[in-house]
Amino acid sequence: MMQCFRRQPKRSVSQENILREQSRRVAALNGIRLGLKDDKDLKFLLKGSQLLKVKSGSWRKERFYKLQEDCKTIWQESKKVLRSPESQIFSIEDIRDVRSGHKTEGMEKYAKDVPEYRCFSIIFKDQRKNLDLIASSEDDANHWISGLGKIIAHSNSMNQKQKLQHWIHTCLRKADKNKDNKMSLKELKNFLKEVNIEVDDYHAKKIFQHCDKSKTEALEDDEIEEFYKILTERKEIDKIFQKYSDAEGFMSCQNLVRFLYETQQEEDAVVAAPALIQRYEPNERAKRGNAMTKDGFLMYLLSDDGNIFNSSHRKVYQDMTQPLSHYLVSSSHNTYLMEDQLTGPSSTEAYIRALTKGCRCVELDCWDGPNSEPIIYHGYTLTSKILFSDVIKAIKNYAFKTSPYPVIISLENHCSVDQQKVMAQHMTTILQDMLLVAPVDGNKSQFPSPEQLKGKILVKGKKLSRREDPTGTNGNNNLEAEDVSDEDEAAEIEDESVKTEIQQKGKSDTLKLAKELSDTVVYCKSVHFNGFEDPSHPRAFYEMSSFTESKALKLAQESGTSFIHHNIRHLSRIYPAGWRTDSSNYNPIDLWNVGCQIVALNFQTAGTEMDVYQGRFQDNGFSGYVLKPEFLRDEQTKFNPKSITEGTWGTKKKLLLKIISGQQLPKVNKSKNSIVDPKVTVEIHGVQQDNNKKQTKVIENNGKGFSSMLCSHGAVTLPFHVAECSLPDLSTLSRHMRCCWPTSVQRPWL
Repeated sequence: MMQCFRRQPKRSVSQENILREQSRRVAALNGIRLGLKDDKDLKFLLKGSQLLKVKSGSWRKERFYKLQEDCKTIWQESKKVLRSPESQIFSIEDIRDVRSGHKTEGMEKYAKDVPEYRCFSIIFKDQRKNLDLIASSEDDANHWISGLGKIIAHSNSMNQKQKLQHWIHTCLRKADKNKDNKMSLKELKNFLKEVNIEVDDYHAKKIFQHCDKSKTEALEDDEIEEFYKILTERKEIDKIFQKYSDAEGFMSCQNLVRFLYETQQEEDAVVAAPALIQRYEPNERAKRGNAMTKDGFLMYLLSDDGNIFNSSHRKVYQDMTQPLSHYLVSSSHNTYLMEDQLTGPSSTEAYIRALTKGCRCVELDCWDGPNSEPIIYHGYTLTSKILFSDVIKAIKNYAFKTSPYPVIISLENHCSVDQQKVMAQHMTTILQDMLLVAPVDGNKSQFPSPEQLKGKILVKGKKLSRREDPTGTNGNNNLEAEDVSDEDEAAEIEDESVKTEIQQKGKSDTLKLAKELSDTVVYCKSVHFNGFEDPSHPRAFYEMSSFTESKALKLAQESGTSFIHHNIRHLSRIYPAGWRTDSSNYNPIDLWNVGCQIVALNFQTAGTEMDVYQGRFQDNGFSGYVLKPEFLRDEQTKFNPKSITEGTWGTKKKLLLKIISGQQLPKVNKSKNSIVDPKVTVEIHGVQQDNNKKQTKVIENNGKGFSSMLCSHGAVTLPFHVAECSLPDLSTLSRHMRCCWPTSVQRPWL
C-alpha cells in the first residue's frame, strides 16, 4: 500500500538565512543559560560533524551528529526508510557517561585498529546499547568528549527554576511551527498539549487575548513572557508564601525561621534560614536585606534542601565499624547478563552499570574457555560469552567509583583445575593490592567491618579443607587440589533445553578445586546449608550459604527468629528461583526482615522490586551498605517478622504525607492529543502488618493546568501507621514516575 506525503513548501534563500540566524540566537541563549557562553566545544557540537558509528566488526558507517539548538538533545542521521523524527533524537539527560578511547566492550572488539584518541563512547542511563563512535581527528573527538561533559555537568548544576524555564522555552520553540518567533492561537493550543495541559477553546482564547496586548493576533517578546508567567503560576505555593511574607512580598529571615520551624519542623532553623536566603534568593535587594522573595522561596522548595529526602542521609552517617554480617549489602544476581537468562547477551558493561548503581556484590559464573582462558556465561544456555579477565578488569576500574566500601566477587566455579589457576592469576595480577588475601589485622574470630575493608575486594567461593587453622586462611599448604561439592545454580533453571543439555553433558556433584583459587577466599567460604547450627557446635563465622528465594522464604516463614540469629554471625546470599528465566525479580523485603545480607536481584530488570531495592540503598550515602536495625543484630533478640510480639520494635509511628501538587508531568503516550490523568500512589513495604497502600483521586485530563492539583480542595493528607520493627521502604508512586526510599530518611516535617 502506497503512502502519500504532504510536500513542504520550499523556502527561499532569504527565508533559510533568517531561520538559520534565529536558530543561532536561540542556541546562543540556551548556551548562556547553561553557563557556556561562547564556549568553543559547544559551538562545535551545534555545528555538528561526521562520525563513524561502530556496531560490529563488519558494521562501521558514517553518520552526521549534531547538538540541537535547545542544547539538550542530539540529532543523529539515519539511513533507515520511514524512520520517525523522534527516533533520530536522544536527550543529553539520558547520558550516564562519555568514555574516551577503547573503554567499552564494542570498542575493545571492533575498533582496535583505530587510535584511541579518535574513539569515544556514549553510555546511556537505561538499558539502551552503548553508542560507539570514531571521530575523523583527535580534535573532533576532544570537542565531543569535552563538550558533552560540560553540558552534562552544567545541566546538573542548574536549579529547578532554570530547568523549568529552559524546558518551557524549548516547548514554545517547538510549537512555533513557522519559526517566526511569534505564537498564533493555533500554535498556543499545540503548545498546551505539548506540556500536557487540557484547555478548551474558550479558555485558550481567553489566555491568548489577555496576553495579546498589541492586538496583532500573535504573541511575541514580552507577550510570550506574560504567557509564561501565567503558565507557571503556583497558587498553592502563593498561599503558603503569603502566610509568612509582608505586604511588599518579602519573607523576612525571622519569618523564614518560623516557616522552617512550624511547617518544616527543622531543628536548626535559626542557622539554616540565612544560609537558604544566600543560596536561593535571586533578587540582590532581598538578599542584602536578609529576606526572601516568592521566586527564592519556590527555588528553595524545589531544591535538595526542600526535598522530602533528608540531605544528611546522602552521605555515610551510620556506624561502619561493626562486623560485615551486620549490614545489608547491595547485591546483583548473574551480573554479566544484560537481558534474560537463556539467550540474552553477556557483557562487561553489565558489571560497570551494577557497580555504578552502588552494587557491592557481583556474580561471576566461570567455565572453561578456548585458549586456556576462562569465560563467563550462564551455563547450559545460549547466552553469549565474555572473558573472565575482561570482567576482572572492569571490576578493578569501577569497583570504588560510587562507594569506597568492599566489593564481594561471588564465584560460581565450573572450571578445570588448570583454568582455575588462570582465574587466580588474573585476580592477583589485575586486582593486586585491592584483592584481600589474608585476614585483616589477623582477625580470625569475627568479620572485619566495612570500614576496615575499604578499597578491598573479597572473593566468595569454595575453599580447600584446613585441618590446622580454623579460619581456613593458612595451614596444610601442601594440598594442591581437592574435590569439593559443586554449586551449580544454572542447573536449577526450569527450561527443557537446559535440562536436556545437562543430561547430555552429565553433571557431577563434586568439583576438583585448585589451591591457588582456594587461597583467594578468606572471609566468604561457600558451604551447603544443613540447618541452623547447634549452639554447642558452632560453625565457623566465615562459612556462608546461598539459598534460592523459595527456600529462604520458607525458612523465614517457619523459623524466622532462628534465621535472624544465624544472620547475626553468618552471611546469607539469596538468589532468584530457576523459573525466572525472564530475569524477573522477587520482593527483597521479606528476606531483609530476617537479616539476610546479600539479597541478590537482577539489576538489568526494571520494576517495583528493583525500585524498592534501589530505594533501600539510597540511604547511608548510596554506599551499598546499610546497617541492620539493632533488633536484627542483638544475639538475645526474640523478634520474628511473621509473629510480632511485644518488644522495642513494636513502637508505632504515625506517618502523614501531604500531597500538594505536581508539575511537568510526562505523557502517557507520544500521541499529540494525549493528556495525562495524574494521581499519586503511596505504598509502605515492611513487615506484613505494616504493608499499606493509599492514593489521591485521579485528576482527569490534568484539568487544573500546568501545575496539576492532585486533590479536589488543595492539599490532601495520607495517614499511615508504621511499626518500628519494619525495614520499610516508602514507595511514592505515580502512573509514570516512581520514587522509593526508606522511611528513616525522611525529614521530620512529614
